[in-house]
Amino acid sequence: MLRTIGLAFALLLGMATSLPARADTATPDQVVQGIADDLGKAIDGHQTELKNDHDKLIKIIDGILLPRFDIDYASILVLGQYARTATPEQRARFAKAFYNSIAHRYAEGLLNYTRGRVRVLPTKGEMSDKRTIVRTEVVLDDGKLLAVDYAFRKTREGEWKAYDVIIEGISYITNYRNQVGAEIQKSSLDALITRLETQGEKTLENMEHAQKGGQ
Repeated sequence: MLRTIGLAFALLLGMATSLPARADTATPDQVVQGIADDLGKAIDGHQTELKNDHDKLIKIIDGILLPRFDIDYASILVLGQYARTATPEQRARFAKAFYNSIAHRYAEGLLNYTRGRVRVLPTKGEMSDKRTIVRTEVVLDDGKLLAVDYAFRKTREGEWKAYDVIIEGISYITNYRNQVGAEIQKSSLDALITRLETQGEKTLENMEHAQKGGQ
């Protein structure tokens, strides 16, 4: 599942590579379709270089993820009930630390992407003027198909940005909200933010192991 999440995030990581001159003229499914077509070309031949240069890989992610992923909104959803009592400074620190942790955690998912592994499915009337779901199928190495959906919202500036990934019905937002809530209950929001800032992906890994151990 982690490898698939990495691949799913890899698709989001490439969202700026195939946008038209005005991002708001493209519908979310058009954006994702363009990414599915172009992402393979963007990394083809550079996998070994990027695997050996993690800093360069993260810089690439920073350059192309932030413009198309609504990390501020996503982080508020991940905080859940704790977002209401968090200060603006805490929310900002959490958003930055959480994004950095996610980017490092799933960086190599970008290197596993090859053209033709993601198929964008026709919409089924989910489009509204503010929110929509883009449905895709990921072709795994063994040929099996995995449902991966992307939740988009339109910002006040009129841009469509992704904020959630749903794999086989499991939401990345919901998954991490449960883990974050458990971590905050054990310590505090400030303690969690500090761990994310200093340990990053290791903190996420520990949270995931803790959740599996409690199931």
